[in-house]
Amino acid sequence: MTERADAAASVADPAAVGTAVTPAVTPAVTPGAGSADDAAAGAAGPAGSEARAGAEGLAGRVAVVTDSTADLPASLAGAVRVVPLEVRLGDRVVRDGVDIGPGELSAAIADRRLDVQTSRPTPEAFAETYRDLLAAGASAVVSVHLSRELSGTWDAARLAAEEVDPSRVRVVDSRAMGMGLGFAVLAADRVAAEGADPADVEAAASAVAARCRVIFCVDELDRLRRGGRIGAAAAVVGTVLAVKPLLHLVDGRITALEKVRTSSRAAQRLVEHAVAAAGPEADLAVHHLGVPERAEELADRLAERLPASPRPVVSEISAVIGAHVGNGALGVVVVPRG
Repeated sequence: MTERADAAASVADPAAVGTAVTPAVTPAVTPGAGSADDAAAGAAGPAGSEARAGAEGLAGRVAVVTDSTADLPASLAGAVRVVPLEVRLGDRVVRDGVDIGPGELSAAIADRRLDVQTSRPTPEAFAETYRDLLAAGASAVVSVHLSRELSGTWDAARLAAEEVDPSRVRVVDSRAMGMGLGFAVLAADRVAAEGADPADVEAAASAVAARCRVIFCVDELDRLRRGGRIGAAAAVVGTVLAVKPLLHLVDGRITALEKVRTSSRAAQRLVEHAVAAAGPEADLAVHHLGVPERAEELADRLAERLPASPRPVVSEISAVIGAHVGNGALGVVVVPRG
């Protein structure tokens, strides 16, 4: 099943069985942000933390799981277990963040002859991860994932939880992507490490996810249209009028925010929207694909405008998200501190 098919999944009531998107019970504690060096350290590898994180230190605590679209820099991932999505490059299938990094993806996207698609992890991949963590001594698992409006990943995790032990595995729809998901995951892992119970770990992730804003621009809309992530009409308007739409996530869906004409104006508006959303202090991330100089410049401007906040994490987006937004994508994640 490809992510094109996954995109058609509807959003269920957050209170439904199998979801864990609940109102905040405990204020989330979000971590300080890292640097561009953090991102470089994990260029092909946060998803590989399956092998790196192992199961040390899990005895009696809640384990936290996510997927590779969280874009967690390796230096921040800690004990979080990351399950990779898959990327199809023609006839070749690779694991996001394990077998492919942003550099190879950028080259693949630039090759118009190569069909690039994505697919969710299988329920079996999640089930194996949950069983491993519980067998290693984890008291429970909280599994936090990419918006179900954008992927079938959440549903695969839910099916696995039902198979393994629904009383011990909670699955959360972050309704976000990139570090919008990543900050929620880190908040969950922090309170889990402090000994919180599964309900409070879930609440920490949900509280951060509810506060986050994800705003981005792309050089072309056709990939989002072909992947079912944005309507055909919007894609045609963007192409014909040569505008650069700013997009954002609303209830987990990609929605148009405003239209601008140039890349410089798009960057300016990203800063303005981020500053307005941040309030006095926020955790911030800047994502890009193939435009590191623009990303660092954007991070510098945000750091200047928001001096009370940690410097933004700067990283290239995961191969799965990159396959849909294309080269030249630039975005900001903002989580006001609660």
